[in-house]
Amino acid sequence: METAVTKQNETDAGVIEMIDIQRIMKDIPHRYPFLLLDRVVDVVLNKSAVGVKNVSVNESFFAGHFPNHPVMPGVLIIESMAQTSAVLVVETLGPDAAGKVVYFMSIDNAKFRRPVVPGDQLRIHVVKERNRGNVWKFNAQAKVNETVVAEATFAAMIMDRAAPV
Repeated sequence: METAVTKQNETDAGVIEMIDIQRIMKDIPHRYPFLLLDRVVDVVLNKSAVGVKNVSVNESFFAGHFPNHPVMPGVLIIESMAQTSAVLVVETLGPDAAGKVVYFMSIDNAKFRRPVVPGDQLRIHVVKERNRGNVWKFNAQAKVNETVVAEATFAAMIMDRAAPV
């Protein structure tokens, strides 16, 4: 059985309308509670993607950040940017990504504009700036209702997945 992404929503121009959670979990190794995407939309292979994270009061991090004043940690917003970028890399590389994983290398110019709270839908816009060999660089903005809540530039490296222990 095919995933929710079928030939109907993939075009010949390298555009994928929507990648569902099952396909995301095939693309990247993250799992609950550290999988910070619900879907990826508007993917233009080798160029850009938009990750979607529905922020719920039931998120495990809200128990301690901050009690009676829940705010999504900025580092987890950055991580959602990285996960969106990793899905873009894996989808772009296709079969060449088999047995590989995408690792963070650097984060630059991270800025947080306003808190992200339960009930928000985070839309993570990532754009590939460049890639050389196995190193990819991205610009990202996280938005809630079209308002930028965070932004960063970061680099990642795609490497062979470590052998299971």
